[in-house]
Amino acid sequence: MPDDVLLPLPRLLVEPVVRAALLEDLGRAGDITTDAIIPAGERMEAVIASRQDGVIAGTDAAAIAFELIDPSLSVTVERGDGARVVPGDTVIRLSGPARAVLTAERVALNLLCRLSGVATATASLVEAARPHGKARIVCTRKTTPGLRALEKHAVRAGGGSNHRFGLDDAVLIKDNHVTVAGGIVPAIERARARTGHLVKIEVEVDTLAQLEQALSVGADAVLLDNMSPDTLRQAVAMVDGRAVTEASGRINRETVGAVAASGVDLISVGWITHSSAIIDLGLDAA
Repeated sequence: MPDDVLLPLPRLLVEPVVRAALLEDLGRAGDITTDAIIPAGERMEAVIASRQDGVIAGTDAAAIAFELIDPSLSVTVERGDGARVVPGDTVIRLSGPARAVLTAERVALNLLCRLSGVATATASLVEAARPHGKARIVCTRKTTPGLRALEKHAVRAGGGSNHRFGLDDAVLIKDNHVTVAGGIVPAIERARARTGHLVKIEVEVDTLAQLEQALSVGADAVLLDNMSPDTLRQAVAMVDGRAVTEASGRINRETVGAVAASGVDLISVGWITHSSAIIDLGLDAA
């Protein structure tokens, strides 16, 4: 299977998130507006269309929102996750009970707009970095509580890659760990003594001196935090392939090219998940 194939998230992961969002919106009495105005047997055709340029993500979540309200509703995804859209492009086409369309509309759009925003922000950085080096854009754990799996999927839809999903799948020794442990060397040694042989160990370093310490005890990866492009180049040369190099710290579309040109393997960016702008998508009766 090609490396760039975007696999869908298992429904088992997505459905509980969507169900919780619907329960939050429906409250104790359901959609009293729609139920009062729209006859039970009324049917409608509708489309969710893009109102701006962007990259789509979250179509599975949107579809599940409609299906949970009424399984008889026909939901056709015309622009799947990872697709680029321009204003007017239809993303999802709907046909069936009008009550179901109108009741699920906001939850479906909230998820679709939010996740498409993450994908679009990621794509902008991937495109800006690509001409300057091999670095992959990766996300962080700075995600919306409850939406991590969906937002990390959206990063992949935008052409990025994922960092660790949680505290349990890799060791990442940050500055506060180092301070409490009494230094980089003891922190790495303790981590290696307590974790399994398949667990990778990454350590955050702020200076070249700290980097040398991390390399001396065989860190698998080094997070080069808030370093200038020139210092990053020196760090990559020091590492010389002995560890994975990751640059981090206030990186945006204007600076990512210079960071990528340093030769780092990864560029981690928190804002693509914690504060990317939504993409404007709207639902209209067809």
